[in-house]
Amino acid sequence: MSDPITIRRATPADAASIGAIWQVIAAEKIYSAIDCPFTLEQERAYLAALADREAVFLAEYAGRVIGFQSLDLWARVIRAMDHVGTVGTEILPDWRGRGIGAQLAAHTLAFARAHGYEKLVIFVRASNPNAQAFYRALGFQECGCFARQVKIDGRYDDEILMEKFL
Repeated sequence: MSDPITIRRATPADAASIGAIWQVIAAEKIYSAIDCPFTLEQERAYLAALADREAVFLAEYAGRVIGFQSLDLWARVIRAMDHVGTVGTEILPDWRGRGIGAQLAAHTLAFARAHGYEKLVIFVRASNPNAQAFYRALGFQECGCFARQVKIDGRYDDEILMEKFL
């Protein structure tokens, strides 16, 4: 890997690149609760609708998007929860375990702090110990479990709720 990984904020023009990653992640059916990839139009609309305090950061290698991390408000219509955000991380299989998630998190956490977040929340599938370890390494702590929260192809999985106070 001679080229550096670059991290930048996504725009609606990045919808196709993000959608391509969702295609791979959804097809795996084991790392995310997302089992049906978003359409190009859905992804573009999501990116265009992000509030000023929300962002998606992209990891690029040699001009190709290889992963992303999102930061969304926990609840857009409940002002009493404006201090809480939810995070999601998706990395292409060949790039997992190479520190890309940590690079994305550095940008996401700095953005979150600069925009007044006090707490971040993530849902992680119980069958995904690598993601749980990744978030623990970032300082997230397990604070609950939703039993049988995910059902894909007739198989249930729990979702582990993790939080990090900034």
